Amino acid sequence: MSKTASRHSATMIAGIAVAMLVATAIAQPNDERIPQFASTQFGWQTNLEDWQDPPQGSGHGPMRNDPAYPYLSNADANRQGKQPTIRITNSTDPILKPWAQEEIQKTNEELLSGQRQVPFTAQSRCWPGGVPGQLLYPFEPVYFIQTPKEVWMVWQRDHVVRRIFLDRPHSQNIKPSWFGESVGHYENGDTLVVDTIGLSTYKSYIDNFRTPHTEQEHVVERFTIAPDGKSMTAVARVEDPGAYNAPITMKEFWFKANQPMLETVCPENNEDFFHQNLYAIPEAKTADF
Repeated sequence: MSKTASRHSATMIAGIAVAMLVATAIAQPNDERIPQFASTQFGWQTNLEDWQDPPQGSGHGPMRNDPAYPYLSNADANRQGKQPTIRITNSTDPILKPWAQEEIQKTNEELLSGQRQVPFTAQSRCWPGGVPGQLLYPFEPVYFIQTPKEVWMVWQRDHVVRRIFLDRPHSQNIKPSWFGESVGHYENGDTLVVDTIGLSTYKSYIDNFRTPHTEQEHVVERFTIAPDGKSMTAVARVEDPGAYNAPITMKEFWFKANQPMLETVCPENNEDFFHQNLYAIPEAKTADF
């Protein structure tokens, strides 16, 4: 990276840090009902790449692998001294609409036949992971900025930003996007409740098992800070009558990462030697000028 680019990056990070400091001060005006998600000195990190089971009585939990193909992550494989395996999703789960079952089975067959060697994930291509899929990004923290009107979630990885509005209802007409439109409010002094609609289906899944959704997807997330302030959980309820026969409810866990935000750049690469027709960035055959 050039010295000029480094200076620009340092300036950007410093600006975010100042904004977070100011936002935290604004968001805590002697009002103890507002939980402190934001800080210049800590973020929230998860090392879990898959959804956990939700609280008892929440209904259908997260999608899982096909029992015939047990899944073993890289981390678990290293701990057990075994070879990792790929995610083969349970395409026969009755909660899925027939078209979603077919879509998952098609991907499973591509993986099992060797047509694909690596399952697609948005973050592996430096794309946003959608809602709630982005919450599964592991190993690098997410930081919050809190103001009276907005909450920002800023992932250290490439500084991806998701905005949550606290001062308005949903818009009447929403153009679908990776993060959709999120509106939220605080509850119980420890929880941020976020309601999201307007989600694009382009290369977007609700999990790393590549469970698809439609533009009817409606997600409600409850981010809660533990009483000791050292961890945070989110329970995400996903409703999509176009893809599922009932809501799917999932949970994720973060621990407090006591470090300021670092600069992490995710560089897209025009080359994709293994799946050139699937994931590569298009290249012009001739110059435009």
